[in-house]
Amino acid sequence: MRPVTERVRTEDGGNAFAEFGLPGRPGTDGFWAAARTPASVPADGGWRTLFLWRGSEALIDFESWSQPIPLRRWADTDCWYAEVRMPARLRVTYRFIAGGAACADPFNPAGAGGDRSIAATPDAPAQPHWPVVGADDVLPLPRTRLRWASERLGGRRTVRVHPAGGGGPVVLLLDGDDWLHLHPAMTAFDSAVARGEMPPVTLVFLPAKDRRAEFGCRPELWEAVRDELLPLVADSGVPADLDRLVVAGQSLGGLSAMYAALEFPDLVSRVACQSPSLWWAPGAEDRPDPLGGPVGGAIAARLRRSPDLSGLRCAFDVGEHETRMLPHCALAEALTEQAGATVRVSRSASDHDRAGWRHALLRDVAWALA
Repeated sequence: MRPVTERVRTEDGGNAFAEFGLPGRPGTDGFWAAARTPASVPADGGWRTLFLWRGSEALIDFESWSQPIPLRRWADTDCWYAEVRMPARLRVTYRFIAGGAACADPFNPAGAGGDRSIAATPDAPAQPHWPVVGADDVLPLPRTRLRWASERLGGRRTVRVHPAGGGGPVVLLLDGDDWLHLHPAMTAFDSAVARGEMPPVTLVFLPAKDRRAEFGCRPELWEAVRDELLPLVADSGVPADLDRLVVAGQSLGGLSAMYAALEFPDLVSRVACQSPSLWWAPGAEDRPDPLGGPVGGAIAARLRRSPDLSGLRCAFDVGEHETRMLPHCALAEALTEQAGATVRVSRSASDHDRAGWRHALLRDVAWALA
Protein backbone atom coordinates (compact mmCIF):
# COMPACT_ATOMS: atom_id res chain seq x y z
CA MET A 1 0.00 0.00 0.00
CA ARG A 2 1.18 3.54 -0.74
CA PRO A 3 1.49 6.13 2.02
CA VAL A 4 -1.15 8.81 1.64
CA THR A 5 -1.03 12.06 3.57
CA GLU A 6 -3.52 14.80 4.27
CA ARG A 7 -3.24 18.50 4.80
CA VAL A 8 -5.25 19.63 7.81
CA ARG A 9 -7.09 22.87 7.18
CA THR A 10 -7.98 25.55 9.66
CA GLU A 11 -11.27 27.36 9.53
CA ASP A 12 -10.11 30.24 7.35
CA GLY A 13 -13.40 31.71 6.37
CA GLY A 14 -15.83 31.48 3.55
CA ASN A 15 -13.67 30.44 0.62
CA ALA A 16 -11.87 27.47 2.11
CA PHE A 17 -11.56 25.37 -1.04
CA ALA A 18 -11.24 28.14 -3.63
CA GLU A 19 -7.94 26.74 -4.93
CA PHE A 20 -9.92 23.66 -6.04
CA GLY A 21 -12.44 25.81 -7.87
CA LEU A 22 -15.13 25.54 -5.20
CA PRO A 23 -16.66 28.89 -4.16
CA GLY A 24 -18.60 29.59 -1.01
CA ARG A 25 -18.47 28.53 2.60
CA PRO A 26 -18.37 24.74 3.15
CA GLY A 27 -21.70 23.30 4.20
CA THR A 28 -23.90 26.00 2.65
CA ASP A 29 -26.42 25.29 -0.07
CA GLY A 30 -24.39 27.33 -2.54
CA PHE A 31 -21.27 25.37 -1.76
CA TRP A 32 -22.98 22.02 -2.29
CA ALA A 33 -24.61 23.21 -5.50
CA ALA A 34 -21.14 23.84 -6.96
CA ALA A 35 -19.42 20.80 -5.45
CA ARG A 36 -17.66 18.61 -8.04
CA THR A 37 -14.86 16.38 -6.85
CA PRO A 38 -12.32 14.92 -6.89
CA ALA A 39 -10.43 18.10 -7.76
CA SER A 40 -6.64 18.30 -7.96
CA VAL A 41 -3.94 20.96 -7.71
CA PRO A 42 -0.21 20.39 -8.35
CA ALA A 43 1.90 19.46 -5.33
CA ASP A 44 5.49 18.22 -5.06
CA GLY A 45 5.64 16.63 -8.50
CA GLY A 46 2.25 15.01 -8.04
CA TRP A 47 -1.18 16.19 -6.99
CA ARG A 48 -3.15 17.22 -3.93
CA THR A 49 -6.67 15.97 -4.53
CA LEU A 50 -9.80 17.04 -2.68
CA PHE A 51 -12.61 14.60 -1.93
CA LEU A 52 -15.90 15.74 -0.39
CA TRP A 53 -18.66 13.95 1.44
CA ARG A 54 -21.94 15.35 2.72
CA GLY A 55 -23.52 13.84 5.81
CA SER A 56 -21.92 11.98 8.69
CA GLU A 57 -18.49 10.51 9.39
CA ALA A 58 -17.02 8.51 6.51
CA LEU A 59 -13.80 7.27 4.97
CA ILE A 60 -12.47 6.77 1.44
CA ASP A 61 -11.75 3.16 0.49
CA PHE A 62 -9.38 2.88 -2.50
CA GLU A 63 -9.30 -0.23 -4.68
CA SER A 64 -5.62 -1.02 -4.23
CA TRP A 65 -3.45 2.05 -4.14
CA SER A 66 -3.82 3.18 -0.53
CA GLN A 67 -5.10 2.24 2.87
CA PRO A 68 -8.53 3.74 3.69
CA ILE A 69 -8.45 7.48 4.41
CA PRO A 70 -10.73 8.99 7.09
CA LEU A 71 -12.44 12.26 6.24
CA ARG A 72 -12.36 15.35 8.44
CA ARG A 73 -15.36 17.46 9.33
CA TRP A 74 -15.45 21.13 8.48
CA ALA A 75 -16.40 22.92 11.71
CA ASP A 76 -19.92 21.89 12.76
CA THR A 77 -21.25 21.53 9.21
CA ASP A 78 -22.29 18.47 7.23
CA CYS A 79 -19.14 18.88 5.08
CA TRP A 80 -16.49 16.16 5.39
CA TYR A 81 -13.34 16.29 3.32
CA ALA A 82 -9.92 14.80 2.68
CA GLU A 83 -6.97 16.22 0.78
CA VAL A 84 -5.10 13.20 -0.56
CA ARG A 85 -1.57 13.29 -1.90
CA MET A 86 -1.52 11.44 -5.22
CA PRO A 87 1.46 10.72 -7.46
CA ALA A 88 1.67 11.80 -11.06
CA ARG A 89 -0.30 9.66 -13.50
CA LEU A 90 -2.80 7.74 -11.45
CA ARG A 91 -6.28 6.40 -12.18
CA VAL A 92 -7.93 4.65 -9.26
CA THR A 93 -11.27 3.18 -8.21
CA TYR A 94 -12.66 4.22 -4.82
CA ARG A 95 -15.80 4.34 -2.75
CA PHE A 96 -17.03 5.94 0.46
CA ILE A 97 -17.79 3.90 3.55
CA ALA A 98 -20.32 5.56 5.87
CA GLY A 99 -22.23 3.86 8.63
CA GLY A 100 -20.90 0.50 7.49
CA ALA A 101 -22.36 0.89 3.98
CA ALA A 102 -20.45 1.47 0.75
CA CYS A 103 -21.51 3.96 -1.90
CA ALA A 104 -20.19 5.85 -4.89
CA ASP A 105 -19.06 9.47 -4.72
CA PRO A 106 -22.20 11.58 -5.27
CA PHE A 107 -20.08 14.49 -6.57
CA ASN A 108 -18.24 12.45 -9.20
CA PRO A 109 -20.04 11.53 -12.44
CA ALA A 110 -17.56 8.75 -13.28
CA GLY A 111 -18.77 5.50 -11.73
CA ALA A 112 -17.83 1.85 -11.84
CA GLY A 113 -20.84 -0.15 -10.75
CA GLY A 114 -23.37 0.94 -8.17
CA ASP A 115 -21.01 1.65 -5.28
CA ARG A 116 -17.71 2.73 -6.87
CA SER A 117 -16.29 5.81 -8.55
CA ILE A 118 -13.17 6.51 -10.62
CA ALA A 119 -10.66 9.26 -9.90
CA ALA A 120 -7.93 10.29 -12.31
CA THR A 121 -5.17 12.83 -11.83
CA PRO A 122 -5.14 15.57 -14.50
CA ASP A 123 -2.05 14.04 -16.16
CA ALA A 124 -3.47 10.52 -16.41
CA PRO A 125 -3.73 9.52 -20.09
CA ALA A 126 -7.15 9.61 -21.67
CA GLN A 127 -9.09 6.38 -22.14
CA PRO A 128 -10.85 6.79 -25.48
CA HIS A 129 -13.86 4.57 -26.14
CA TRP A 130 -14.76 4.18 -22.44
CA PRO A 131 -17.81 6.36 -21.73
CA VAL A 132 -18.39 8.12 -18.43
CA VAL A 133 -20.93 5.95 -16.62
CA GLY A 134 -22.75 7.07 -13.49
CA ALA A 135 -23.25 4.87 -10.47
CA ASP A 136 -26.99 4.65 -11.19
CA ASP A 137 -26.63 3.85 -14.88
CA VAL A 138 -27.50 0.36 -16.11
CA LEU A 139 -24.94 -0.91 -18.59
CA PRO A 140 -26.09 -2.56 -21.82
CA LEU A 141 -25.79 -6.34 -21.96
CA PRO A 142 -25.19 -8.59 -24.96
CA ARG A 143 -28.32 -10.17 -26.36
CA THR A 144 -26.85 -13.66 -26.63
CA ARG A 145 -26.72 -15.69 -23.43
CA LEU A 146 -25.25 -19.15 -23.18
CA ARG A 147 -26.21 -21.41 -20.28
CA TRP A 148 -23.06 -23.36 -19.54
CA ALA A 149 -23.32 -26.37 -17.23
CA SER A 150 -19.71 -27.51 -17.06
CA GLU A 151 -18.91 -31.12 -16.25
CA ARG A 152 -15.25 -30.32 -15.62
CA LEU A 153 -15.75 -27.20 -13.51
CA GLY A 154 -19.09 -28.04 -11.95
CA GLY A 155 -22.05 -25.72 -11.56
CA ARG A 156 -23.84 -23.52 -14.03
CA ARG A 157 -22.95 -20.09 -15.30
CA THR A 158 -24.27 -17.59 -17.82
CA VAL A 159 -21.83 -16.59 -20.54
CA ARG A 160 -22.70 -13.52 -22.64
CA VAL A 161 -21.56 -13.21 -26.26
CA HIS A 162 -21.40 -10.00 -28.29
CA PRO A 163 -20.36 -9.61 -31.96
CA ALA A 164 -18.63 -6.21 -32.03
CA GLY A 165 -18.76 -4.89 -35.60
CA GLY A 166 -20.58 -8.01 -36.73
CA GLY A 167 -18.23 -10.52 -35.11
CA GLY A 168 -14.88 -12.07 -35.90
CA PRO A 169 -12.02 -13.56 -33.88
CA VAL A 170 -13.10 -14.61 -30.41
CA VAL A 171 -11.92 -12.46 -27.50
CA LEU A 172 -12.36 -14.40 -24.28
CA LEU A 173 -12.70 -11.91 -21.42
CA LEU A 174 -11.89 -13.56 -18.10
CA ASP A 175 -13.74 -12.10 -15.09
CA GLY A 176 -16.40 -11.33 -17.65
CA ASP A 177 -18.99 -10.09 -15.16
CA ASP A 178 -16.70 -7.18 -14.18
CA TRP A 179 -16.50 -6.16 -17.84
CA LEU A 180 -20.28 -6.36 -18.09
CA HIS A 181 -21.45 -4.72 -14.88
CA LEU A 182 -18.62 -2.45 -13.68
CA HIS A 183 -16.91 -1.32 -16.88
CA PRO A 184 -18.78 -1.11 -20.21
CA ALA A 185 -16.49 -3.27 -22.34
CA MET A 186 -19.19 -4.00 -24.90
CA THR A 187 -19.60 -0.27 -25.62
CA ALA A 188 -15.84 0.33 -25.63
CA PHE A 189 -15.09 -2.50 -28.07
CA ASP A 190 -17.94 -1.37 -30.34
CA SER A 191 -16.41 2.11 -30.39
CA ALA A 192 -12.88 0.88 -31.11
CA VAL A 193 -14.11 -1.32 -33.95
CA ALA A 194 -16.24 1.47 -35.41
CA ARG A 195 -13.23 3.80 -35.48
CA GLY A 196 -11.05 1.23 -37.19
CA GLU A 197 -8.70 0.68 -34.25
CA MET A 198 -9.31 -3.06 -34.21
CA PRO A 199 -11.01 -5.57 -36.51
CA PRO A 200 -14.51 -6.85 -35.75
CA VAL A 201 -14.39 -9.34 -32.89
CA THR A 202 -16.71 -11.62 -30.97
CA LEU A 203 -16.57 -10.94 -27.23
CA VAL A 204 -17.17 -13.87 -24.89
CA PHE A 205 -17.67 -12.73 -21.29
CA LEU A 206 -16.60 -15.63 -19.05
CA PRO A 207 -17.60 -15.19 -15.39
CA ALA A 208 -15.59 -16.80 -12.63
CA LYS A 209 -17.29 -18.78 -9.90
CA ASP A 210 -14.15 -19.36 -7.79
CA ARG A 211 -11.25 -17.23 -9.02
CA ARG A 212 -8.66 -18.77 -6.74
CA ALA A 213 -9.50 -22.30 -7.82
CA GLU A 214 -10.13 -21.63 -11.51
CA PHE A 215 -7.33 -19.18 -12.25
CA GLY A 216 -4.49 -21.03 -10.57
CA CYS A 217 -2.10 -22.95 -12.81
CA ARG A 218 -4.43 -25.89 -13.31
CA PRO A 219 -5.72 -27.46 -16.52
CA GLU A 220 -9.43 -27.85 -15.71
CA LEU A 221 -10.53 -24.37 -16.80
CA TRP A 222 -8.80 -24.58 -20.15
CA GLU A 223 -9.95 -28.11 -20.82
CA ALA A 224 -13.48 -26.89 -20.16
CA VAL A 225 -13.05 -23.85 -22.39
CA ARG A 226 -11.70 -26.03 -25.22
CA ASP A 227 -14.12 -28.94 -24.95
CA GLU A 228 -17.29 -27.31 -23.61
CA LEU A 229 -17.47 -23.52 -23.90
CA LEU A 230 -16.07 -22.88 -27.37
CA PRO A 231 -18.37 -25.51 -28.95
CA LEU A 232 -21.28 -23.67 -27.32
CA VAL A 233 -20.06 -20.42 -28.87
CA ALA A 234 -19.74 -22.13 -32.25
CA ASP A 235 -23.35 -23.34 -32.01
CA SER A 236 -24.74 -20.02 -30.73
CA GLY A 237 -25.47 -18.54 -34.16
CA VAL A 238 -23.16 -15.58 -33.46
CA PRO A 239 -20.38 -15.20 -36.06
CA ALA A 240 -17.16 -16.30 -34.35
CA ASP A 241 -13.73 -17.21 -35.69
CA LEU A 242 -12.56 -19.82 -33.18
CA ASP A 243 -9.23 -20.28 -34.99
CA ARG A 244 -8.14 -16.81 -33.90
CA LEU A 245 -8.70 -16.70 -30.16
CA VAL A 246 -7.43 -13.94 -27.90
CA VAL A 247 -7.49 -14.51 -24.15
CA ALA A 248 -7.61 -11.33 -22.05
CA GLY A 249 -7.17 -11.53 -18.29
CA GLN A 250 -6.23 -9.37 -15.34
CA SER A 251 -4.52 -10.24 -12.05
CA LEU A 252 -5.16 -13.95 -11.45
CA GLY A 253 -6.91 -13.97 -14.82
CA GLY A 254 -3.70 -12.77 -16.44
CA LEU A 255 -1.81 -15.57 -14.69
CA SER A 256 -4.32 -18.08 -16.06
CA ALA A 257 -3.99 -16.66 -19.57
CA MET A 258 -0.21 -17.12 -19.44
CA TYR A 259 -0.61 -20.65 -18.12
CA ALA A 260 -2.95 -21.46 -21.01
CA ALA A 261 -0.45 -20.10 -23.53
CA LEU A 262 2.25 -22.38 -22.10
CA GLU A 263 0.23 -25.53 -21.55
CA PHE A 264 -2.44 -25.27 -24.28
CA PRO A 265 -0.54 -23.68 -27.19
CA ASP A 266 -2.84 -25.23 -29.80
CA LEU A 267 -5.73 -23.39 -28.14
CA VAL A 268 -4.17 -20.12 -26.94
CA SER A 269 -1.62 -18.29 -29.09
CA ARG A 270 -2.71 -14.68 -28.48
CA VAL A 271 -2.77 -13.21 -24.98
CA ALA A 272 -3.46 -9.75 -23.54
CA CYS A 273 -2.82 -9.71 -19.81
CA GLN A 274 -2.90 -6.76 -17.43
CA SER A 275 -1.15 -6.92 -14.06
CA PRO A 276 -0.87 -10.73 -14.22
CA SER A 277 -0.25 -12.37 -10.84
CA LEU A 278 3.12 -13.73 -11.88
CA TRP A 279 4.21 -13.98 -8.25
CA TRP A 280 1.93 -17.00 -7.98
CA ALA A 281 3.29 -20.41 -7.05
CA PRO A 282 1.56 -23.32 -5.28
CA GLY A 283 0.79 -22.22 -1.72
CA ALA A 284 1.78 -18.57 -2.28
CA GLU A 285 -1.69 -17.23 -1.51
CA ASP A 286 -1.58 -18.84 1.93
CA ARG A 287 1.70 -17.14 2.92
CA PRO A 288 1.67 -13.93 5.00
CA ASP A 289 3.38 -12.20 2.07
CA PRO A 290 2.16 -13.79 -1.16
CA LEU A 291 4.44 -11.60 -3.30
CA GLY A 292 7.55 -12.40 -1.26
CA GLY A 293 8.39 -15.70 -2.93
CA PRO A 294 10.64 -16.45 -5.91
CA VAL A 295 10.56 -13.74 -8.57
CA GLY A 296 8.26 -14.70 -11.42
CA GLY A 297 6.68 -17.58 -9.51
CA ALA A 298 5.52 -20.73 -11.26
CA ILE A 299 5.34 -19.12 -14.71
CA ALA A 300 9.00 -18.05 -14.64
CA ALA A 301 9.99 -21.54 -13.52
CA ARG A 302 8.05 -23.00 -16.44
CA LEU A 303 9.56 -20.51 -18.89
CA ARG A 304 13.08 -21.45 -17.81
CA ARG A 305 12.45 -24.94 -19.16
CA SER A 306 12.89 -23.38 -22.63
CA PRO A 307 9.51 -23.86 -24.26
CA ASP A 308 9.21 -22.88 -27.90
CA LEU A 309 6.86 -19.91 -27.91
CA SER A 310 7.55 -18.78 -31.46
CA GLY A 311 3.83 -18.99 -32.26
CA LEU A 312 2.72 -16.76 -29.35
CA ARG A 313 1.82 -13.07 -29.40
CA CYS A 314 1.68 -11.82 -25.82
CA ALA A 315 0.98 -8.31 -24.54
CA PHE A 316 1.91 -7.49 -20.94
CA ASP A 317 0.69 -4.40 -19.14
CA VAL A 318 1.30 -3.55 -15.47
CA GLY A 319 0.37 -0.49 -13.42
CA GLU A 320 3.42 1.71 -13.00
CA HIS A 321 2.52 2.18 -9.32
CA GLU A 322 2.49 -1.58 -8.62
CA THR A 323 6.05 -1.52 -7.35
CA ARG A 324 6.05 -5.02 -5.86
CA MET A 325 4.48 -6.56 -8.96
CA LEU A 326 7.00 -5.06 -11.38
CA PRO A 327 9.95 -7.41 -10.72
CA HIS A 328 7.75 -10.50 -11.11
CA CYS A 329 6.30 -9.24 -14.37
CA ALA A 330 9.58 -7.95 -15.77
CA LEU A 331 11.25 -11.35 -15.39
CA ALA A 332 8.36 -13.22 -17.00
CA GLU A 333 8.23 -10.69 -19.84
CA ALA A 334 11.93 -11.17 -20.58
CA LEU A 335 11.75 -14.97 -20.38
CA THR A 336 8.70 -15.04 -22.67
CA GLU A 337 10.54 -13.04 -25.31
CA GLN A 338 13.65 -15.19 -24.94
CA ALA A 339 11.48 -18.24 -25.63
CA GLY A 340 10.65 -16.83 -29.06
CA ALA A 341 7.31 -15.12 -28.47
CA THR A 342 6.40 -11.78 -30.00
CA VAL A 343 6.02 -9.62 -26.90
CA ARG A 344 4.62 -6.17 -26.19
CA VAL A 345 5.36 -4.54 -22.81
CA SER A 346 3.70 -1.42 -21.41
CA ARG A 347 2.99 0.28 -18.09
CA SER A 348 -0.32 1.95 -17.25
CA ALA A 349 -1.03 4.96 -15.05
CA SER A 350 -2.52 2.90 -12.25
CA ASP A 351 -2.00 0.50 -9.41
CA HIS A 352 -3.70 -2.92 -9.34
CA ASP A 353 -6.99 -1.56 -10.57
CA ARG A 354 -9.36 -2.39 -13.42
CA ALA A 355 -9.97 1.32 -14.02
CA GLY A 356 -6.34 1.60 -15.09
CA TRP A 357 -6.37 -1.52 -17.27
CA ARG A 358 -9.20 -0.48 -19.56
CA HIS A 359 -7.24 1.26 -22.30
CA ALA A 360 -4.58 -1.47 -22.32
CA LEU A 361 -7.30 -4.07 -22.78
CA LEU A 362 -8.49 -2.55 -26.06
CA ARG A 363 -5.05 -1.61 -27.35
CA ASP A 364 -3.47 -4.99 -26.59
CA VAL A 365 -6.32 -7.08 -27.98
CA ALA A 366 -5.98 -5.09 -31.22
CA TRP A 367 -2.21 -5.67 -31.20
CA ALA A 368 -2.63 -9.41 -30.56
CA LEU A 369 -4.80 -9.65 -33.68
CA ALA A 370 -2.48 -7.56 -35.87
